[in-house]
Amino acid sequence: MENAKYILVRYGELGTKGKNRNNFIRTLSSNIHNCLRKFNLKIITTHDHIYINITDVEDYSEIIELLKDISGIRSFSIVYKVSEDLEELSGFCRDFCKTKDGKTFKIECRRIDKSYPYRSMEVINKVAGKILSSTDLKVDVHNPDITLNIQIKQDGIFVFFDTILGAGGYPLGTGGKALMMLSGGIDSPVAAYLMMKRGIQLEFIHFASPPYTQDAVIDKLKDICHELNKFQPVIKLHIVPFTKIQEEIYKNTNESYCITIMRRRMYEIASKYAEQNHLLAICNGESIGQVASQTLNSMDVIDPMSTLPVIRPLAVMDKLEIINLAQKINTYEISIRPFEDCCTIFKPKNPKTMPKLEEVLIYESKVDYAKLVDDAVYGIETIKIEEEKFEI
Repeated sequence: MENAKYILVRYGELGTKGKNRNNFIRTLSSNIHNCLRKFNLKIITTHDHIYINITDVEDYSEIIELLKDISGIRSFSIVYKVSEDLEELSGFCRDFCKTKDGKTFKIECRRIDKSYPYRSMEVINKVAGKILSSTDLKVDVHNPDITLNIQIKQDGIFVFFDTILGAGGYPLGTGGKALMMLSGGIDSPVAAYLMMKRGIQLEFIHFASPPYTQDAVIDKLKDICHELNKFQPVIKLHIVPFTKIQEEIYKNTNESYCITIMRRRMYEIASKYAEQNHLLAICNGESIGQVASQTLNSMDVIDPMSTLPVIRPLAVMDKLEIINLAQKINTYEISIRPFEDCCTIFKPKNPKTMPKLEEVLIYESKVDYAKLVDDAVYGIETIKIEEEKFEI
């Protein structure tokens, strides 16, 4: 009897794709190969599923944890490929059920291969009869302790118990590249995770203002990026020297407008760098109304400084939802470390929530920001952060 063991990977939204479906599948398969490279497993890619052969693997718990974080995977199961002979299939299912704790069971059967000589109900009745006659298990179709799944496909018959949810979304690398503004707070790492789930590969940009901000902030950002390496193997973190610009803003601007003008410079720098490096959008962790610079009025004044689209994955999420996601991806405890970034160090007491563009332009006319912005872009330093188990 054939009883090879596989992880059967089910596709997420990419399964709805048309002509470019194969490209999405190839990318997902490549991402899985890179992620599981150290295990030296045989991976088979088909139009409908990916099969990872784990027949000779005793402990595959680490493989399961890695697969949970790969975007583009809707779900996966540990499956056994068994004999197509109905008598042998029934015997395997009986023995398989004996490995599970419980008193009741039900069987779900999908006959995808219509050429198989037995219909789904015939298979269910045969297998159930074998289990009932050889074990103490009873049938419960409404709330069973054990659910036995049988899939009859063109490439074989597969038997399994459980389905493990994956990250969903699209495979990383299928959605292009973008630049994520990373502050070190709770929100931006969560926004980055959601962007990666949509298949978008990210580079990160952070605005540093030494000596007002501490070096520990950069260590904090590195730790955040290491957590995000679970979803993107290699991350580039770009550090912008922002001190001179912030000093000029606070010398020449009414305090209530400082945050607005500072955010405009950040968008200007980010979009210049992104365009130079062929990145297609600017992303951030802003949520509408959360702080003064995130009201619709403020966004209307700030956004035009970016020549690229600005994407806000958290725009309509409340803080508790964001915190829950931060805890899920293990960035929350890092983000709440008490090291302030340039936005919190220079935070005014009464920032404008409804800034007027004409007033912004008056304050900006007092300083040659164009040169300062060019100097900041030129002075960017890049840190490459990657997880050792991955390879690009």
